[in-house]
Amino acid sequence: MLRVGVIGAGQIGSAIARALAESGKYKVIASRRSLEKIRDLERVGVELTTDNVRVASASDAIFLAVKPNKVSQVLREISGLLDGKLLISVAAAIPTSRLSSLAPKAKIIRAMPNVGLIVKAGFTAYCRGPNVAESDIKVVQELLGELGAYVEVDEDLMDAITALSGSGPAYVALLIEAMAYAGLKVGLPRDLAYRSSAYTVYGTAKLMLETGMHPSTIKEMVLTPGGTTIEGIFYLEEGGVRTAVMKAVEAATRRAREIAEKLNSSA
Repeated sequence: MLRVGVIGAGQIGSAIARALAESGKYKVIASRRSLEKIRDLERVGVELTTDNVRVASASDAIFLAVKPNKVSQVLREISGLLDGKLLISVAAAIPTSRLSSLAPKAKIIRAMPNVGLIVKAGFTAYCRGPNVAESDIKVVQELLGELGAYVEVDEDLMDAITALSGSGPAYVALLIEAMAYAGLKVGLPRDLAYRSSAYTVYGTAKLMLETGMHPSTIKEMVLTPGGTTIEGIFYLEEGGVRTAVMKAVEAATRRAREIAEKLNSSA
């Protein structure tokens, strides 16, 4: 059984640990400075510790889920224990070149998941760094598959994927909230407004992913001449929703690059 460590069991790290432990395929150990908030992980078989060195020593593959500004400190602490081991960093903005300079003998993977992995419906983009063989990629894909969907990309796309799918749940949540507010405005009860809005987004995404339909095709399925949908679409287009989303992702990508430059110039 593969031994998997998670260093930094915050929101994302603890979700990774839980998903892997619940699969029954891995022996999981996780670290965090304060363990009280994640004691429930012990119920699914995760071993907890405050000691990063213990995690690195006990694991064949390690997820590094600490904040970006803590990456250098943690890797200096455990670098000598990573020889030939998979190191999967989910810390935003830290490139594989920086990771490999801190842990030169590790097999480096840089990954960007999103919070959907909490319900095993995440989307994770990853890229490979030094020392990684195809057999290692198979292990990486098996691990990421427990969290949801995944795709390998070139590293120069990682800032953009951070802005789109990493930050994306916030955009979608904002849309769901706006739809629910609209429901409230036209008289729907609060619970019904939120539930119907969330299921509408969920069902549309599922329809697109499972049928391969283009979003425009789904939109045309609902539009009828002179009907309610085209009336609503008119006001969305007038309000510039499409342009606003494009500008948001563009701005988030730019910010991701700025953060990466700042972190890596000061490292």
